[in-house]
Amino acid sequence: MSDDRFRLYNAEQLAPVIDDMARQAANLLDGTPTVILGMLRRGAPLADRLYASLQEHVPGADIRRLDVLVKRYADTLELLHPDTRLDAPVDAHLVGSRVIVVDDVLYQGYSLMRVFEWLAGQRPAAVHAAVLVDRQRYRMPVRADIVGLTMKIAPTDVIECNVPPYESDFAVDLLRPGG
Repeated sequence: MSDDRFRLYNAEQLAPVIDDMARQAANLLDGTPTVILGMLRRGAPLADRLYASLQEHVPGADIRRLDVLVKRYADTLELLHPDTRLDAPVDAHLVGSRVIVVDDVLYQGYSLMRVFEWLAGQRPAAVHAAVLVDRQRYRMPVRADIVGLTMKIAPTDVIECNVPPYESDFAVDLLRPGG
């Protein structure tokens, strides 16, 4: 049996979603230096989009961009590391900063939990999660403060966020294995 793939959102439909996420993030800003922390892979270019939109909503705000590599699954969703691996910048300097962690999909929460654990040792003023898609099937005690789309789908279905430069089109697809 082959997989069924459905395009749920294209780039044109996602532009206002990113803009809304930036508005949600802007509501959190209070003058505290802010870091937009992209989770590599797809969270990083999403963080770039959020950062650009946020600068339009809050010109002159003290905002930096950093990335962190968090890996548990391969792009095929095959488990690579039983314990989520994190490679963080050594010179992040996050003490006293507001950190907005950006990822593509919040599913079970393992990756975000690992980043939050690392951030706890960095002594930020506040930590928030921003996700393009929240599946609301958490196994870990994490939630997103900034959410683009909420999708309650079957546990066997997969949400694929296509984010340039990793894919050619900016889109959100639903993959139904063995359809």
